[in-house]
Amino acid sequence: MTQIRPKPLLLYSYLATEMLAPFFASFIIMNCIFFLVRLIPFLDVVLELDISFSDFIRSLSYLFPNMMIYSIPMSAMMGVIIGFTRLSNDAEILAFKACGISLYNVLPPVIVVSLLISMISAYISINLIPAGEIAMKQLFYQLTKEKIDRGIKEKEFTAALGDLVVYVEDIDEQTNKWRDVWVSDMRGQSTPSITMAQTGGMSADIKDMAVTIDLFNGSLHRTGEEQSQIVIFDRYTVNIPLTLPATKNTVVGIKAMNMKELRQAALTHGSHSETGRDYLIEFHKRLVLPVGCLIMSLMALPLGLQSGPGKRAIGIPLGLGFFIFYYVVYTIGKTLAEDSLLPVGLSMWAPNIFFSLLTMGAIYRVASEKPLFSEALNNKLIVLRQKLDEMKLQRQQRNK
Repeated sequence: MTQIRPKPLLLYSYLATEMLAPFFASFIIMNCIFFLVRLIPFLDVVLELDISFSDFIRSLSYLFPNMMIYSIPMSAMMGVIIGFTRLSNDAEILAFKACGISLYNVLPPVIVVSLLISMISAYISINLIPAGEIAMKQLFYQLTKEKIDRGIKEKEFTAALGDLVVYVEDIDEQTNKWRDVWVSDMRGQSTPSITMAQTGGMSADIKDMAVTIDLFNGSLHRTGEEQSQIVIFDRYTVNIPLTLPATKNTVVGIKAMNMKELRQAALTHGSHSETGRDYLIEFHKRLVLPVGCLIMSLMALPLGLQSGPGKRAIGIPLGLGFFIFYYVVYTIGKTLAEDSLLPVGLSMWAPNIFFSLLTMGAIYRVASEKPLFSEALNNKLIVLRQKLDEMKLQRQQRNK
């Protein structure tokens, strides 16, 4: 009768704790760095719209999904590297091997943690980023409308709408309804058309991001070179062209589309057209990056095991190099897809395929007690590190 060995849940929970603690610390640090980078251009929009503190906090929350799609993979990689670097330096990995626990026995908690983090990254990429992009623009439309609404005052000509000039004789403070309204419209014509109405008001459909001036019981006067025209109306609507501050925080396009819309738009335009390829690239990007997060988290395991008692911890610099190298290759693949040099699917997924093979090879070599790099490459790295140390020493001596 075959005896079923119980899963070492205590070991798994211990390893998961060792990885998650530095992950959360790295996650906070990474998001703070990305936030500071995005804050400066974002403040230009905030100051221009003169928004309240609550709206400022609300708008900031819409920035985080775009930051987390890059901060989560790096934090996951750092979490695994730091966790296993500590285990190696404290000789706990050596103790595991002495107890018959191989590298493959510690893989399950790494895979589970990495997979959970990647699933969170996928949810952010597929759902939160499009929702955040739409909510961001709707918020700025609302704030722009409120700024215009505040700018329209009694017995004053308001020229904040470009070629539209509005004059209101009286504004009801409770209902915000206008009385005795005068509107001059110069859009697309050399002579303005004048609209006069007994009552009116401004309305906004934030869902469709449309703002209009509704006028009631009035007349529209148009003057041409040969004839003039007077139109009596019960209700007349003037569409207001809202112009948002043109920054990457307010300009929304393909990123606001969900996966179904991207796929349908690609089919409509054709995958061989430039527009169709743009939709396909965005579609694959939202899947490629979360899978890349899983690959980088697994690659962090052999990198974290490069340290040990009496050895220099090189896992973190190697991890940073691997992270940068991944995004360089990813950018190359994306560029090839944009330039129509390769099929979109192949170009976008090639980096993940390449780094998956690289990760499996690295795990196999470390599990087989082989060096991560070949002897020739390892010697070159040692020589390079010695030269860097010499340059650092010379610089310190010159500074003295």
